[in-house]
Amino acid sequence: MAGGQSPRQKMINLMYLVFIAMLALNMSKEVLSAFGLLNEKISDANTAAAQRNVAFMDGLATKANDEPEQYSAVKAKADEISTITSEFDSYIQGLKAGAVAGIEDPNDYEVMDKADYFNNLFFTGENLKEEGQNFINQMNNYRTSMVEILSDTAVAKKVAGAQDIIKSINENFDTGKVKKDEGTTQDWLNYHYEGFPLIASLTKMTSLQNDVKTNQSEILQKMLSGQQAAALSFSNYSTLMETTKSAYYSGETFDGSIVLGRTDASTVPQEVNLTLDGRPLSEDQYSIQGGKIVLSIGAGSPGDHKIEGNLVYGEGGERVEVPVNTGFATISKPNAAVIAADKMNVVYRGVDNPMTVSIPGIPDNKVSASGTGLSKVSGSKYVMRPQGGNNVTITASGTLPDGQRVSSNAEFRIKGIPAPVGTVRGEDGIVRMQRQGLEISTIGALLKDFDFDLNLNVTGFSFKVSGQPTVIVSGTRLNGAAKSALGRARRGDAVQIFDINTKISGSSVKLPKTAPVVIELTN
Repeated sequence: MAGGQSPRQKMINLMYLVFIAMLALNMSKEVLSAFGLLNEKISDANTAAAQRNVAFMDGLATKANDEPEQYSAVKAKADEISTITSEFDSYIQGLKAGAVAGIEDPNDYEVMDKADYFNNLFFTGENLKEEGQNFINQMNNYRTSMVEILSDTAVAKKVAGAQDIIKSINENFDTGKVKKDEGTTQDWLNYHYEGFPLIASLTKMTSLQNDVKTNQSEILQKMLSGQQAAALSFSNYSTLMETTKSAYYSGETFDGSIVLGRTDASTVPQEVNLTLDGRPLSEDQYSIQGGKIVLSIGAGSPGDHKIEGNLVYGEGGERVEVPVNTGFATISKPNAAVIAADKMNVVYRGVDNPMTVSIPGIPDNKVSASGTGLSKVSGSKYVMRPQGGNNVTITASGTLPDGQRVSSNAEFRIKGIPAPVGTVRGEDGIVRMQRQGLEISTIGALLKDFDFDLNLNVTGFSFKVSGQPTVIVSGTRLNGAAKSALGRARRGDAVQIFDINTKISGSSVKLPKTAPVVIELTN
């Protein structure tokens, strides 16, 4: 059992080992009945464990609904674990049901002294029948699926002792050859199920069910406690500055205090009651983002402005009011030019770069701007279409109300459009997916972290499955040859999509080579 066993479970296992040893002796009716009683006890324990797991999942579903930011990812992994456990448990239960289908009284353990049922179901001479191999496959699938989930970095961070649980699962569900006392080895299924009385095999299968339910319970509980610990982590805090006033004069002593402020989604208030200079803020003047109250209010006239009120939270079924007493200062705009690229601090060849050129305190119709490739749209809005070179200088000039002329320069770097990256169903880099999904997915391209919305079109690509010839594909989806190559790939194979032909719709600008995308097949 994963991560240690309870005294009750140790007792059950010890009893089981004693009974196995007694199989070498004459199998008495009392021993058969004892196996049946042990099977009942483990079955009762399984029922209780299943009920606990169902109650846990119901509680987790409630948490995920109430606090999706914190618990939705945990709920998704818990659902995967529950599905894996349920499928394996149902398979074992089906084997047990078939074994007792021809027995008039399933509780009459004294008649379950024959080994015929599972001998005939699993074995043919020294080889395994189809159902015998299926049993091994089910064991292997459970083991590898659980280890894969526990090896996920995000899960491992939340499950204390994840490596110990992985080690336990690998040991308890290992289907490799078993070393016998005399130094010889025997196939796992033969060692555990060939020649044993029916009730002994049923008891061992019930014990397997107990293992998977115990694993599920332990992992889910540790995942939840790990998530709760993460929610209380200092990584969910940011530093804030508290000051007695919003502005200080030269020569004064700054008396600010640095404090911690919680910023995660679990600190969302039930009510927000705030005022600006004594006037209540309406709901369209603020928003709640991850525990933060983000204001959207006009700065107002020059001077100090006070924000006061309280935030209401729920704690233990009670309303808790947290007072708010802060503010900000508004100053007059300086008479200096402000020139900035609306999208970035550089301008790019091949696209229209929107620019804003203005001088605070001077109307837009009194401001002019010049630069190679710069043209005015309206008001303070301009478009820069870079020409040659690596830099461009923009000059803004304006006339103050008193007639004085002011002028400022700003230099911008000129860069080419970066190389796109290939995508499959919108994901780039190394993507894990099923082959059926890849067959119908669209191959695309995107400009990562690029601030312009360019319409990229893919016209073709090369498709490569390890060990098979490269397939040239036109369009954005796999053709017949590519699907045929994909059909011969194995689980875990890496499929490459490269030489992706990417163009900008409506533009003759030649893009750098598109980065490939790699798909790791999961089935």
